[in-house]
Amino acid sequence: MSSQESSRPSDQDELFYTQCRAAYIAVFRSSLANISSKQQLCRVLQQAGRNPSHATLNKYWTSRTSKLNFDDFCEILKCERKTEEAELMRAFRKLDVNGDGYITHSVLEKALTSRGEKMTAEEVNAVFSLADVNKDGKLDYAEFCRRLVSTAEQCRTAALENLKADAKLKRQNFGSQLYSPPKSSVASESSASSAQHAESDSSAKKDSQSSSRPPSARSRRSSLSNSLTMTSSSSKAGKVLEPQGLQDWRHGSMKGCFFVEEDESISSLQYHLHLPQATSVYLTIQPLSLSHRPDKPPRWMNVDTALFVTSAGETKENSSLVCFTESKDKDKYVWRGELNAGTYHLLPFTTGCRLKKQSKKNFADKSVKLVYKTDTGELDLTSELREVLSEIFEVIDLDGNGLLSLEEYNFFELRTSGEKCDQDAWAVCKENFDMRKNQLTRQGFMELNLMEATERDGDPADLWVTLESMGYNRMLELVEACPFQIDVYCEGTQPSMQPLSLDSGTKLLNQALQKSITSRFGAKALRGHDNVFIYTYRGDHRISSLIANKANQKVTVHVNNEQNRNCCSSRGTTIFAVEVAARTKMVCQHVLPINEKQDWIYNCVETSLPST
Repeated sequence: MSSQESSRPSDQDELFYTQCRAAYIAVFRSSLANISSKQQLCRVLQQAGRNPSHATLNKYWTSRTSKLNFDDFCEILKCERKTEEAELMRAFRKLDVNGDGYITHSVLEKALTSRGEKMTAEEVNAVFSLADVNKDGKLDYAEFCRRLVSTAEQCRTAALENLKADAKLKRQNFGSQLYSPPKSSVASESSASSAQHAESDSSAKKDSQSSSRPPSARSRRSSLSNSLTMTSSSSKAGKVLEPQGLQDWRHGSMKGCFFVEEDESISSLQYHLHLPQATSVYLTIQPLSLSHRPDKPPRWMNVDTALFVTSAGETKENSSLVCFTESKDKDKYVWRGELNAGTYHLLPFTTGCRLKKQSKKNFADKSVKLVYKTDTGELDLTSELREVLSEIFEVIDLDGNGLLSLEEYNFFELRTSGEKCDQDAWAVCKENFDMRKNQLTRQGFMELNLMEATERDGDPADLWVTLESMGYNRMLELVEACPFQIDVYCEGTQPSMQPLSLDSGTKLLNQALQKSITSRFGAKALRGHDNVFIYTYRGDHRISSLIANKANQKVTVHVNNEQNRNCCSSRGTTIFAVEVAARTKMVCQHVLPINEKQDWIYNCVETSLPST
C-alpha cells in the first residue's frame, strides 16, 4: 500500500464521522462539548440511531466516569450497531404465539416486565399507547418496527441536513476527528469543503479558494496564517552526501522499534553513544525491512524516522540538543558532522503521521491459527506463527549478532509482560532451551514460546498478548509498530552503543524536539496575543509547529488545515483544538507529504478561542 493510500480516509470512514458529528451537534452546540451524564450519553446515542440498554450505558458510563468527549463518542458508535428493523422483527416474532402479526397488551406486558431489563407496568402502558395505532388493544409490530426505524433515520437525516446547510457551524464546531463529507452525501458544498476533499489529493493543485471562515467571524477572533509551498523529494537539492571511503570508517549499529501505545502515543528504546575521541560522524536511521516474508512487502517502510542527539548531562535539565537527522537519502534519514569525545543520548523519533493505532473491530471474529496438534498428538507452533516469532527475534536482537542476551530478552519481557527475567530464571532457560555463549538462540526462542503454549494446553491467549504487544494484529500483520536500525560511522574512533530504559525517555525526546523547532526558526505572535507565539519548523521532508504560551493563563488554539494540499497531519484530522497551559510550550502537529514525489502546500490557520 502506498503512503497516499494508507494516509487517506475511505469514503466509508468519512461518512461515519460525518454522521457522528451530525448526531453530536444535534444534542450539543459544539463537538468540543463534553458528555457530562449518563442521560446525555443515552440521548446522543439515540440521536445516532442506537437503542442503548441500561447494560450498554453502564458499560461506557461507570462509577468512575465524569465526562466523555467527541472522540469517546465516536469509539462507542464503532462498537454499538444501529438498531435494524429485521433485528426488531425477530424479537417480536418470538412473542407472536399466533403468528398473525399482532401482540396483545398482556403478552407484551408479561415479556417486558419479566425478562431482560424489566420495565414497570406504567412504562409498558406508555409504550403500548404509542404503538397501538388502531387502538384495538393489539400491537401491529411490523408497523411499529417500521415507524421506530423510520423515526431514527429521519432524526439522522435531519441532523445531517442541518450540518450541511450551515457552513459556518461546520467550521466552528470542530472535534478531534476528521470531518470531510463524502461526495455521495454532499452534491454541492462551499469552496472550503471542496478544499478538504482535495487535501488528500496527491495532485496538489494550486487554487484560489477563499478562507473557510467568513470575514465577520475572522474579525472576532485572533488568527495567524502560515503558508508554505514545499517541493517534491525528487527535486530536492543539497542532500547530505555519504562520505567517500565510508567502508573504511569504524561502524556501530543498533536496532529498535517504534510502538503505538493504547493512548496513541509512540514509544521506543533510546540509546547511549560513547565516542572515545573527537571524530567525523555519519549517522543514519531507517525502517528495518524484515526478510522472512518476501511475498508481503513491509507496510511500515514508508514510516518517517529521525534521530535526535543530545548531550548526556548528569540530569535531564543539563541535557542539550546537539544535532538531528534532517536530510534524507532514499529510506535513510541522515546527519553528517563533527562530534567531540563524550557520551550522548540517541533519541529515535517518528511523527506518527504514518504510524497510528488501528481498529481491532475488523478482526474481532477472525484470527490466524497459532498452534496445532501433530499426528502424534503433540502441540506445535504453526508455520505462520514461527515466521512472526522469527521477525520478533530479529527486532529484539538489538546488536544483530543472531543471539539474545539477558538484557535484550528483558526489553522484550518488559514490553510484553511488564516483568523482567532475573539471573536464576535465565539459568533455568539455559537448562531447557537452546543457548550459545549464555545467549538465547533463535531456536531456543521458538522452544520457549512453544513451552508457554503447551503449559496452557494450546490456549493461545498468552501468545496473542505477546503478539499484540509487539504490534501485530489477529492476521499476524505488523500494523502498530515500525522496526528501525541506527548506524553510526566514525572516521577516527570506534563508537559504542548501549540501549537505555524508558524511564525518562519521553521528556528527553520532547525537550529535544521542542528545541529543534524553536532554535531554528523565528516565532510569530498570535494576533491579539503578545504572549502567545507560533513556531513553524520547515525541513525538507517535515513541517512541525509549536505553540509557546508565555502568559499566566491557559490558552486554547483552534487549528485549521483545510487549505493544505497533499498533506497528512500527525493529528489525523483537518480541524482540531489544543489547550496550552500557562507558561508552557506544546508541539502542535507534524505534517508530511502524502505523495513525496509531488509538491505539497502547508497552509495552516491558528486561531485563539475565548477562555471558558
